[in-house]
Amino acid sequence: MDNEIQLISDGDGLAVIGNPTAVELFLVSEGLPSKDLGLQRLGPLLHAGAGVAQAGSEIAANSGRWVKLTEESAQLVKKFGLMESKTPGVSHAMVGKPGSIKSWLQIAKGPGSLLTNPALLAGAAGIMAQLAMQQTMDEIIDYLATIDEKVDDVLRAQKDAVLADMIGVDLVIEEAMTIREQVGRVSEVTWSKVQATSVTIARTQAYALRQLDALTEKVERKTKIGDLAKTSKEAESKAKEWLAVLARCFQLQDAIAVLELDRVLDAAPDELDRHRLGLRAARQNRLDLISRSTERLIARMNAAAGTANTKVLLHPTASRDVVHSSNQVEITVVDFHGRLGIESGRQSLEARRWVDAAAEVRDKVLETGAESVDTAWRLGNETFDRARSAAGKLSSGIAERALRRRGDDEEG
Repeated sequence: MDNEIQLISDGDGLAVIGNPTAVELFLVSEGLPSKDLGLQRLGPLLHAGAGVAQAGSEIAANSGRWVKLTEESAQLVKKFGLMESKTPGVSHAMVGKPGSIKSWLQIAKGPGSLLTNPALLAGAAGIMAQLAMQQTMDEIIDYLATIDEKVDDVLRAQKDAVLADMIGVDLVIEEAMTIREQVGRVSEVTWSKVQATSVTIARTQAYALRQLDALTEKVERKTKIGDLAKTSKEAESKAKEWLAVLARCFQLQDAIAVLELDRVLDAAPDELDRHRLGLRAARQNRLDLISRSTERLIARMNAAAGTANTKVLLHPTASRDVVHSSNQVEITVVDFHGRLGIESGRQSLEARRWVDAAAEVRDKVLETGAESVDTAWRLGNETFDRARSAAGKLSSGIAERALRRRGDDEEG
């Protein structure tokens, strides 16, 4: 049937492959935005031997589109019951719209010729990994455009050689990505320009993480509410800057991975799938490292807010400033996590809400006066709203990924 299409999922995206008209009809019927998969790039996977001509004609005749896994597309994966393939982490199914049937149905006869070729399936998974990373890169660019301190300004303002080198690396990788887009591949010459840049990026990432850890330790050392308010304010400002540096590091690391997969596809296609899995594991390790550091900062800021809660009546202004900074840091980190795809189990601020703190001291009305209690309640309500806003931002930032994982678990 001309209206048969193949669905492939790697947990981050969904590839729709088949007759160009059928692919377009399917995407329109499901209301899914998509990007070109670039099937023609699988050419290097075709080795000499039986079936080469047939595989080549399949690639030429088919269209491939990539869809980011969102709430809607994750439900689509569940709807058609994609089955695990021999390629690790990749599932697939074939669907069609036979005769006058309006809805798309899974076809029981099994996968088509593209999916019977393990090399081509692994190649498709490699390209999907690239598209997923490029999607994250785009989201990081949007993130950097919305923060007050642009990362380029942060980098240029630093005299440290580690950060100064980062600017040069950025230019080299941007040039390589431009050449890749124009040429359609990564040559040995292009790769030779960027292959050593990962060391500089890793050094810069480590430096930024150390700066975040230093902020955490500085807040931890303060006990007086006045000092705590000043240090928390500094942490609020500096954390945003170092998160911006980390975001740029992650963006450039993803760009190198995209170039690296292209190079492997061209030079050693048999190793593409193993290389894809290796890059995926290394990327997750970076995410875990960043997550641990930022979570420590949030925990320390929340502890500071807890201290402020106990001193709300004696130091209402300083206490308010500490809690405000704590909330702002959490909101900033939640946004940062969402852009990088870091999932978190945090559903609300850990620090006690000021409403609770004020309630605890209501019995001190005669000692402190009604005005102080009114102040505590006002600040408490204000902080509660911020906490609720942070929790909402967190939920929206990770809901799609959490839903997708739950869907995968149910299928398994």
